[in-house]
Amino acid sequence: MNGKLTLAALAAVAWTGLAAPAMAQKNVTIVREIDTDRYDPHKSTSRSGAEVIYMMGDTMVNLDFDMKTLKPGLATSWTVSPDGLTYTFKLRDDVTFCSGKKMTAKDVVATYERWLDPETKGLVKWRMGDVDKVTAPDDVTVEYKLKKPFSELLYQMTQYFHTVLNVDQAKQLGADFGVKGFDGTGPYCFESWTPRDSTVLTKHKGYKWGPPIYDYTEAQVDKVIWKVVPEENTRVTALQAGQADASQYVPYWSIKELQANKNLSVTKAENFFWTYFIGFKVDKELVSDVRVRQAMNLAVDQKAITEAVTFGFAEPASTMLMPNVLDFNAKLNRAAYGENVKEAEKLLDEAGWKKGPDGFRYKDGKKLAPLIYGISGAFKEIAEAVQGDLRKVGVDLQIQLFDSTVAWGKLATQEFDAFGMSFPYVSAGDALNLYFRSANTPTPNRMNWKDKETDELLDKGSTATDEATRTASYQAVQQKVHDAFVWIPLFHEPLFVVAGSKLKPIKAHGNYGCGLYKGLGIAFK
Repeated sequence: MNGKLTLAALAAVAWTGLAAPAMAQKNVTIVREIDTDRYDPHKSTSRSGAEVIYMMGDTMVNLDFDMKTLKPGLATSWTVSPDGLTYTFKLRDDVTFCSGKKMTAKDVVATYERWLDPETKGLVKWRMGDVDKVTAPDDVTVEYKLKKPFSELLYQMTQYFHTVLNVDQAKQLGADFGVKGFDGTGPYCFESWTPRDSTVLTKHKGYKWGPPIYDYTEAQVDKVIWKVVPEENTRVTALQAGQADASQYVPYWSIKELQANKNLSVTKAENFFWTYFIGFKVDKELVSDVRVRQAMNLAVDQKAITEAVTFGFAEPASTMLMPNVLDFNAKLNRAAYGENVKEAEKLLDEAGWKKGPDGFRYKDGKKLAPLIYGISGAFKEIAEAVQGDLRKVGVDLQIQLFDSTVAWGKLATQEFDAFGMSFPYVSAGDALNLYFRSANTPTPNRMNWKDKETDELLDKGSTATDEATRTASYQAVQQKVHDAFVWIPLFHEPLFVVAGSKLKPIKAHGNYGCGLYKGLGIAFK
C-alpha cells in the first residue's frame, strides 16, 4: 500500500490537469474515473451521466438515504387510484429551469412524450411502465395513466431517467442536447462539457426546492467541476494534496490511508445496491446441469476473492441481491452458496464429470472447460481468482475479456457459457424484471432463463396494487433462481465518498451508484 501511495505522489507532480481552486468563489472539484457518452437521461444509461444529471435536474419523486423511503421532489404529493392505473401528482408552483423558464405540468408531459417518441430512440422505457397517456389538467397537476399497474413506478421515478427537461431546448439543440447544453431544474446548471476531460456546473440561483433529505434545500457552492482522472493513484493524491475536493472513485487499497488522514473525511453509504456476479447461460451444454452450476458455486471462495480484490471492504455474497434491499427474500438458503470444495467434487461426480489424468473433468469425451466473457479492467483479477478456485475441483474455466467499447456487443451473443458483470438496482423488482424476463433474452437476460412461472410471477409482482402481493411474488422469483444456481454471486460493493479539507463530511447516497446524488450535501466548513 505504501508503494501505491509513493507512485501516487509521483503522479501528482506530473499532473497539471487541475489548477488550485479559485478562492474568490466557493468552487469544488470532483474527480472521477470515466466520462459519459452524453447528458441525456433518455439516451444514456451510464453512471457517469447519471451523477451529473441528478445535479442538473430533478425528478417528481426522490429517494431517501435508506433507499426505501420515497420523498417529495417536483411533486409535493401524489395519489394512486384503487386499480393502480392512474397516478395524480401535485407539483410545486415555484420551480424554474436554469434558463429562467417556469416549470409547469406541461413540461412534465413533454418530457415523457419525448421519452416515448420513437424518434427519440429512448432507452429503458420499461422504467415508465406500460404508459397509456400523461396529461396536464392544469399547471400544477399531472395525471400519469397506465394500461396496466406498475408497482415499481414510484421507485423508478426516483431514477435519473425520469428527470424533467425543458423539451423546447432539447428540440432546439437536437443531437447536441446533453452535449452542448442541458436546461434542467436542478440545484446546478450546465456551463460546459469537454469530453474525457471536465464538466462544469454553476449554482442555480433561486433554487430552493431540494428534497427534504438534506440539511440544505439549495446549493452551497458556486461551481462544481467534474474532472475525469483515469489513474487511480492520481485521484488519491489529488484528494490528499487538496487539488481535488471530493470523489467516490477511490481504490480499495487507499481507503484506510484516506480514513487515517485527519484532513479528509470518508463516509459510507448506509444502503448501496451494486453486486458483482458471474451468470450462466443455463441452456449451454457444459452448464445446463444444475448440479454443475451448484458445484461451481461451491468451489468459489467469495470471502477470499472479496479480501483480495476489495481489501475486505465489500461484503461476500451468498445471494444475488443485497439482504436489505426492498422485497428481499430472507428465507433463502444461503448455506447453498459459499465455499465447500468437498460437496462441489461430489456434485460433479454425480453429474458424470470424472477427473482425467490432467486433473480436469471429462464427460463423453468433452472437457469441462466453460468459456466466460467479461469486460477488461477490474474484472480481470476477479475472473482469474474464480478460475483458480474452479481448477481445484477440475473445471478449466476459459477467460475472454473485451474492451468496454466492444464488450456489450459480445455479451449480447450466444458465444459463451458464462459471463462476468456488476449492476446497480433500487429494489428486488428492479433487478428481477431486468434480468429474468424471458422477453429480455439475449440481453440483459444473458442467462437465457426462459421460465413461464417466472414470467407469471414477475407480471404478478409488477402489476400488484398492494405491497404484500408484490413482495410475495418477487420473493418467489428469488427462490426459483436461487435454487437453480443461475448466478455465482461474488460480492456486494460498498460506496465511499471522500471529502477534502475545506468541505464538511458528505453523507453518501446509494441511488444508481451516484454517491453525491443531488449535490446538496456538498458544503464548506
